[in-house]
This record gives sequence, C-alpha cells and structure tokens, in this order.
Amino acid sequence: MSIPNNWYEVHRDDGELLGWICEKNDEFAPVDLLGRIGKFGDWMSAEQELYTLGIGYLSDLYALEIQSGEWVRVRIVEVSSARIRVKEDDFGDATVSTPVHELPFPAGSRLVPFDEAPGQVLSSSSVLDG
Repeated sequence: MSIPNNWYEVHRDDGELLGWICEKNDEFAPVDLLGRIGKFGDWMSAEQELYTLGIGYLSDLYALEIQSGEWVRVRIVEVSSARIRVKEDDFGDATVSTPVHELPFPAGSRLVPFDEAPGQVLSSSSVLDG
C-alpha cells in the first residue's frame, strides 16, 4: 500500500520512523508501524501517543491467523509500508527453522498482540516436532 497523502510521518530525534499522523475532517489520529489507527483528536495528542508508544511493541509476541480460526505464535521480523513479515516463534532456538509469513500493510485483524488473540494460539509445528 502506498501511504495516503493525509498521513504525515513522525520521527524520533534520531530519525527513526515512529509512525504517521492521519488527518481526517480536521482531526488527527496516530498510526503505528503496523498500520493500526488510534483515536482521532488533536495533532499534539496523536503525536504524543506515537512518542509514548515508541517502537518497542515490534519486539512483542503476536498471534497470526494462518487459517480461519487457526492462530500461531509469531515474532515480527520486518515492517515497512510495503509489507510486514512475521516468523513463527522459535522460542529463541536458532537451530530451528520456522515458517515466515508475509502480510500486506496494514497488517489488519490477522495479526494481533498475543494476549488479544480471540482463540487458542498454537506454537509452530517446526518447534514442536524438533
């Protein structure tokens, strides 16, 4: 997806992209690097939300719906406005190769924080069989 004209980049002091501020009807909402849009309000609130959020959430554990109702544990490995790549969680075992999934940007409802998964989240079969 190309970033819409009404989305404005927000960067940290070191130049790292934090996300965007989306403008709609003279209101503004933060948009994180996964494309999730927050609540609309004033510019300063949207900008502060992005600074407060930072980018640490990218290292959190997520759940990915790989088939209807089937969720698997994943870690984010790449984020851009072109795509989001996630790897099925290998539990830190570098000797195990787990599947990588590519998602469009924004990620949508198929990728959610692990604690917000609407059903049971399975581990990668590669890890379980290893």
